[in-house]
Amino acid sequence: MELYNKNEHICVVFRDLVQGEAVQSNQFFIYDHNHAALIDPGGELTYTALFMALSEYINVRTLDYVVASHQDPDIVASINKWMMGTDCKVVVPELWEKFIPHFTRPGKTEGRLIPMPDQGISLALGDIKLKAIPAHFMHAEGNFQFYDPISKILFSGDLGANMGPAENLDKPVNKLSEILPYMEGFHKRYINGNKVCRLWANMIRELEISMIVPQHGRAFKGKAIPEFISWIEQLECGVDLMTQDNYRIPW
Repeated sequence: MELYNKNEHICVVFRDLVQGEAVQSNQFFIYDHNHAALIDPGGELTYTALFMALSEYINVRTLDYVVASHQDPDIVASINKWMMGTDCKVVVPELWEKFIPHFTRPGKTEGRLIPMPDQGISLALGDIKLKAIPAHFMHAEGNFQFYDPISKILFSGDLGANMGPAENLDKPVNKLSEILPYMEGFHKRYINGNKVCRLWANMIRELEISMIVPQHGRAFKGKAIPEFISWIEQLECGVDLMTQDNYRIPW
């Protein structure tokens, strides 16, 4: 589904490439003036169909970047195939730089990894600077989100993940209450704690955001965007909710 297509700048989300028992996941493609980046391409389940879908937009061999928000298998387990099938550089959090080669053949990543420092980077892509924004501990220790300054879309990774009915995947969320039952449990378990939620909310309000697109589930638009930011800001989660009952030896 094209999220934006204007003046040689295109943003695409692929939502239906994962079949069977695996968790639904979204993959993202950004194109600007003959240059392209693939964000969070996924694993073996998505590779072939995603490669074919990208060929409608570019000569896939010339892909500039494969970008990984963090190290999970549903994010980047297919990286060996992308490195074999394209000339891409692989952009990864600096914290996970030494872990990503475990997905590849020995020596395959040499000279092709671009580490993102904790403070984030601006990644040159065609005529734009794609913003890698810190989102540490939301949920991975080294974790990033990506902001496209042209479409003003925030690709938020696991933050905002919602596991609602599959038939609604292409319908943006316009009111947070309609999706909250499908996301609350995930966020309470997978995000470290409220402190990082508040820090993230303070930072992200500086951006003009047209859409928040998470790695799982539906996108957020309109009033759902400030509602989501306020909800996250107040959320108790992760270590906030842990008690001694969660740390008992099973007899």
